[in-house]
Amino acid sequence: MDKIFTISILGCGSRGHYTYGKCMYDFKDKFQIVSVCDINPAQIELAQKAWGIPTENCFLDAEEFLKEKRSDALVIATQDRDHVKMCIKALELGYDILLEKPISPVEDELYELLEANKKYNRKVIVCHVLRYAPAFLKMKELLDAGTIGKIVCIDWLEQVTYWHQAHSFVRGNWRNDKETSPMIMQKCCHDLDLLQYYADSKCKTVYSVGELSFFKKENQPEGAADRCADCKYINDCVYSAERLYVAKRRKDFDWVEDKPDVNEDVRQQGWPFNVVDLSRPITEESIRKAYQNSQYGRCVFACDNNVVDNQTVVMQFENGIKAHLTMTAFTALPGRKITFHGTLGEVEMDEENDYIRVSRYGKGTEFLSIKEVLKDAVNEDFGHGGGDLMLVKDFYKALAGDEKLGTTLDRSIESHLMALAAEKSRITGQVCSVHKE
Repeated sequence: MDKIFTISILGCGSRGHYTYGKCMYDFKDKFQIVSVCDINPAQIELAQKAWGIPTENCFLDAEEFLKEKRSDALVIATQDRDHVKMCIKALELGYDILLEKPISPVEDELYELLEANKKYNRKVIVCHVLRYAPAFLKMKELLDAGTIGKIVCIDWLEQVTYWHQAHSFVRGNWRNDKETSPMIMQKCCHDLDLLQYYADSKCKTVYSVGELSFFKKENQPEGAADRCADCKYINDCVYSAERLYVAKRRKDFDWVEDKPDVNEDVRQQGWPFNVVDLSRPITEESIRKAYQNSQYGRCVFACDNNVVDNQTVVMQFENGIKAHLTMTAFTALPGRKITFHGTLGEVEMDEENDYIRVSRYGKGTEFLSIKEVLKDAVNEDFGHGGGDLMLVKDFYKALAGDEKLGTTLDRSIESHLMALAAEKSRITGQVCSVHKE
């Protein structure tokens, strides 16, 4: 019988609870959640109820929680700027750690964590979940097999989508880089991590441009209120909280209403609705009341956001590969569009339209279904194209002693250095080196 590892979760929000926590709780033959900590009493109450955690193992204060080791391993899913200090303290206590990304927007902290990990010799796996998603692994397989010859350049589009930008990066927790991290790090550390993974090389230099172009006060419609509930545009504005949380929820999940056998987690209608509204069950009345009394009911043109809503990064890798990444809020649909241009062909991936296109020069074109690749690998999607599920499985292997991990802390830090260089370039207008001279 496989060993069951005890787990503590520090940060019981969307990722800590509904992603890693839920997945670990479902793997009862591998994990047992024994302790939780969050600054929000409502989040603690939900976690305690979901997982049957004794009251004495539920904490509202991280310092108190981190006074002693409470389990075999720890999930850290708090805010960006808390990650490193919490992770180093957890390493001192002897935890193996699943660390939510981004690690930190402070370069010195990245090196500090790397040194601490070497000192205490524990496992720290950063949640670069797309490293584990079957479709992205399939792309790596095709590239490594020489399907398109030598990679010359990469075009990469990250479609944030208009409503995700409004929810997470204008109204939400990641709206202000003074509190969290730059947009290129928080939203695109997945992309930057995968770019250096596919290029199989460190990045040498970056050049970046971008700005906050739309979600600011001067673009607020004439006569608009600073809160949606008080605004005459509540039913017309595409960014209205009424439309994004009440009407969108109704549209996205009306199919569950007449299906009593549907899983309760699905019936709660998932992210982002379960972030806005912590009541259970969620109803139209409860989610409307929730946004009316929280940050999620603010006008998108009257928030304290400062992160960009569009940015482009040009990268030069040490092995000569060039890459071009564009991140934009202004798309109707989500998902990444990626094209690898090689000496013998092209590989293209379009997440939203469900295909991987493999074109070999002079030899025709083949299309693969992303959904079929996922089904063949894990037979289910648990977020990020199956990456969330596969990451948790890989974390179990790490705890059990398997050293063949999907990624390592130093590789994760590499993508963060790329993001910091890109942000420096955006601000200064200069080409910036990724590594210290």
